[in-house]
Amino acid sequence: MLPSEQPHQRRRWNAKNLRLRLGADLGSAACAASAVAPLISVIDRSIMENASGRSTLGSSLRSSLRTLLSRPHTLLFSKPVGLIFALYGGTYLTANALDTATSTLHDRPATHVTSGTAKFVASSVANVGLCIYKDQVYVRMFGPSGPPRPVPLPSYLLFALRDCLTIFSSFNVPPMLGPALTRHMSVEFRSRINGTTVAQFVAPAAIQLLSTPVHLLGLDLYNRPSKVANITWIDRWTQVRKNWAISAAARICRMIPAFGLGGTINGKVRKNIMETLA
Repeated sequence: MLPSEQPHQRRRWNAKNLRLRLGADLGSAACAASAVAPLISVIDRSIMENASGRSTLGSSLRSSLRTLLSRPHTLLFSKPVGLIFALYGGTYLTANALDTATSTLHDRPATHVTSGTAKFVASSVANVGLCIYKDQVYVRMFGPSGPPRPVPLPSYLLFALRDCLTIFSSFNVPPMLGPALTRHMSVEFRSRINGTTVAQFVAPAAIQLLSTPVHLLGLDLYNRPSKVANITWIDRWTQVRKNWAISAAARICRMIPAFGLGGTINGKVRKNIMETLA
């Protein structure tokens, strides 16, 4: 029989327990987002209030933590925390759903995790869109005193660049770097933690040294619009450099729960559930 006459082979899909697997994607994303949203909200508010001059970073943190201890419900169920939950829940869910789609269409195990361009693009689109919406609400709530102003387009672009750097370091770097780290670990250390988990905490935190000035410049363009004050780029760089160290430290602390702890919770909860559904 000629090759052209051979029976057409149907493409195999792994659709076993697909609805439950999608539910696992949603549930693991919600667990991770719930765990990290309150702390990230407090840190984001302190960075923005410090950049706008409304409060120092330390004073803002102390005020929010006092509220969390004395009246936890007013913070946990507040709009700022809800926005952070939607931001990271949506980001984790997008990455999870892409993994499930890949495992389904390419007949891979339910526990399959991707690390390619598609995941970076999908996660970036979700994260950037949700984060830009969150930032334009936050900057109005915690920015300079006075009536809120429209967020300028350059600020949106800088926020998008900041988020793309973070997404790449959070979803793409750990699966690529993890195996190499594991190979260089001692057997004793490897038995407690693997390289992917280490990379999940280190990579998103390290990238903040580069993305923090991008973030601060975006905030400064909103806080001090050129049309209102005669602000030069040297003035803006001076302001960014002034807040760089403390803001980078705060954002590194922010990344540990956001994509370190959150990414680890999301990945482990999803893996455990998928193993039961495979």
